[in-house]
Amino acid sequence: MNWEESYRRKVTDVDTALAAVQSGNRVYLGGGAGVPKALIAGLTRRAAELRNVEITHILTFADAPYVGPQYQDALRVNALFIGHNVREAVQKGLADFTPVFLSEIPDLFRNGPLSLDVALISVTPPDEHGFCSFGVEVGTTKPAAESARLIVAEVNRQMPRTLGDCFIHASRLGHVVEVDYPLPEAPQGGSSAEHLKVGQHIAGLIPDGATLQMGIGSIPDAVLNNLGNHKELGVHSELFSDGVVDLVEAGVITCGRKSFHPGKIVAGFLFGTKRLYDFVHNNPIIEMHPTDYVNDPFNIARNEKMVAINSALQVDLTGQVCADSMGPLFYSGAGGQVDFIRGAARSKGGLPIIACLSTARDGAVSRIVPTLTPGAGVVTTRSDVHYVVTEYGVASLHGRTVRQRARELIQIAHPNFREELIAAGRELGYLQ
Repeated sequence: MNWEESYRRKVTDVDTALAAVQSGNRVYLGGGAGVPKALIAGLTRRAAELRNVEITHILTFADAPYVGPQYQDALRVNALFIGHNVREAVQKGLADFTPVFLSEIPDLFRNGPLSLDVALISVTPPDEHGFCSFGVEVGTTKPAAESARLIVAEVNRQMPRTLGDCFIHASRLGHVVEVDYPLPEAPQGGSSAEHLKVGQHIAGLIPDGATLQMGIGSIPDAVLNNLGNHKELGVHSELFSDGVVDLVEAGVITCGRKSFHPGKIVAGFLFGTKRLYDFVHNNPIIEMHPTDYVNDPFNIARNEKMVAINSALQVDLTGQVCADSMGPLFYSGAGGQVDFIRGAARSKGGLPIIACLSTARDGAVSRIVPTLTPGAGVVTTRSDVHYVVTEYGVASLHGRTVRQRARELIQIAHPNFREELIAAGRELGYLQ
């Protein structure tokens, strides 16, 4: 039997495919914009028949009906990164959170405590050789699919076919549900004047020929908006969005001077608009890989002039960075921040950057604080932090004393909070 005949025999409807999920199973759910939405709906419909099914996933850009309190006996989420769709459930104790670096997630599936029974994934239709591309979400989904006992795949005609280490043969799929719907989108925009100022400060640090890591959001967009006059930039990032397309088309991002994967934009997953998804479809400049490869600090460091740009919720006067919680309330996760901060620090000419606005809650609170809020987690240690950037400038911390660090950070805090930060610094003994 050839692969095409075998594939056709596996095609079925959602409910039949999901009959393979049994009580007590651990189920991986494809993340990012590669969420298998029809399978999510089907799994929720089956909840009355199930007990103690663990659903594990990273950030997902889709509704998460399975965290509803009515499903608690049947379905329980174990988030490896917390998105807005499961945040309230995690904070109320109705869902679980596993702190982990993004680079280490594949090993949890292969060799660690998160062995998988079923992987629910989304892929492209098979090509003439029978290979399906994981499309926009390769990072943790490919390792999960390779590790799971059974794969249930949505084959989506609108999933872009990306290239790289991102294929699975149709013969590996256990059940197939063919679908045809657009991927979730996130339009760019929303960068305020303050965000753009942060972007200007960061752009001023970035040399020509640098390789960039950035996520999605107002600050990454603001940085990309300020790079129009740069030359020969590259990208090695767990995630990127539409702003990269603009700079490729402008000839700014060429990847021609990259020392690792020259000529290629390397990433683990993608999230943006249809313009981005059309751009990456069968595009040889794009090379997708699992996160244990993309986020490996040793691989990151192989890019000379590696610039890592990551965000913070709070930074204390010694340089400790909280990026995953608000006090004791879990908010997101470690993600790839430490992977890239450490990788960039070891890169020849690298720049590890933490970026944030100086205030939150419409200016009511300072993000530069004397000490982190009780219960807040330290994602990036004070010893790992080199640069912190706000709209008020750049604080250079690497190799600086605590006294010097406190002074640098106070200078980039919002002026409304500088006097109280100075007073707190003196009380703590940092400025005496």
